[in-house]
Amino acid sequence: MWQIGGVTQSDSDIDTLVGTWLTLKEAAAPLGVSPNRIKTLIRENRLMGVVRRGELSIPADFIDGHDLVKGLPGTLVLLTDAGFSTEEALRWLFTPDETLPGTPIQAMRENRGTEVRRRAQGMAF
Repeated sequence: MWQIGGVTQSDSDIDTLVGTWLTLKEAAAPLGVSPNRIKTLIRENRLMGVVRRGELSIPADFIDGHDLVKGLPGTLVLLTDAGFSTEEALRWLFTPDETLPGTPIQAMRENRGTEVRRRAQGMAF
């Protein structure tokens, strides 16, 4: 497994947890940006990407309509600051947690991101 600036090689476990993936071009379209802008967001740790079948992709659940999920960039920075690799952060975001309930990314999509960010921040210390 390799990692460079928020990009990691995918494994089947992450694929199963995440479910639907978008290529850079597919992710850029609803956001109204170029695929290069998606790459920049990944480099800035505001998005996380995985190389799947030779192509850089991001989880579809990171996009909500025509924007990134509210609070996602800040949460990803918190996870990175806590020392999480891309694989670990994706695993944490997409693993069900009965105390939320649901997965952290589901909670963020349902505008319950404050608790998710509180937990991510707590892991940094």
